[in-house]
Amino acid sequence: MSTDQVSEVFDLVDVRGVLSGGFVARDRWVSRGPLQSPLKFFAVVSGRARLTTDGIDAPLELEAGDVAMLNNRAWLELEGGSGDGPPREIRPEENGPLAVIDHHTADAIVGGRIDLNPAGRTLLMQALPPVGHLRGSGSSATNLRGTLHRLFEEVRLRRIGAEFAIRQHVQLLVLEMVRAHVEQADLPPGWLRVLTDERLRPAVAMMHADPGEPWSLADLAGAAAMSRTSFAEHFRTVAGVPPLTYLARWRMLLAQRALRDDEVRVGDLAARLGYGSESAFSTAFKRQVGLSPLRYRQSLTSAPRSRLGQ
Repeated sequence: MSTDQVSEVFDLVDVRGVLSGGFVARDRWVSRGPLQSPLKFFAVVSGRARLTTDGIDAPLELEAGDVAMLNNRAWLELEGGSGDGPPREIRPEENGPLAVIDHHTADAIVGGRIDLNPAGRTLLMQALPPVGHLRGSGSSATNLRGTLHRLFEEVRLRRIGAEFAIRQHVQLLVLEMVRAHVEQADLPPGWLRVLTDERLRPAVAMMHADPGEPWSLADLAGAAAMSRTSFAEHFRTVAGVPPLTYLARWRMLLAQRALRDDEVRVGDLAARLGYGSESAFSTAFKRQVGLSPLRYRQSLTSAPRSRLGQ
């Protein structure tokens, strides 16, 4: 039985980090514009930057190794550098001459977005704050800093196989961002908090491993070595929903993946996920997703598949 439910969820919602661009600037500079993607990130490889966006009272002061995550924000302004005169404006999508300037004596910035499949968009966006400031200083962020620098070197040097390496490093950067967020922030109730709660890990592992089983509150509480009352109260505090509601939502995420990727019959899928009839499954699916299983599958096949932000 797998104990790494975070990896399982990442695979399920098809998390993919995409590098948008980057630049290196020494003198005063500013980059501003609307944000087209729901989940964006900006990282300071070296130097410093000030980030302003809608929903915050004061700019974020970003230092080398810091990453800012923006969740459903409308616009962004980044500024940095020093000197007299007006700042040089750099367009957000610009991919500047990273190899020209010694980035150790300048501000080096990279930015990107986090793409998800439709089932994962709400899941991850609910787990992240509107604006997250991940600090690169400290022992807990060692891997975040290291991954960021390796990504930047691939972008800057453009060695053989660079595009492949960049894709892998951005994927790892997204994971390190989530890890740093778990370490540095007080997580709100939700799936990310419940998946990192050690007391609930055995019960959550059971639900994830065998979602079609008719798990009872007593079964789950026993796995967690807690009384039913204590387990139910603790689970709701951590997850924001009762245990069996969490199980029902997990089943619906699995159902959406199956309807996207498999040719499975709806009746077979209903049985696999523990529903007594196809109609019971269809009712539950429509309540959670907003469409019947067949309409959901048709909506995917009638339109080109795309990822958020493209």
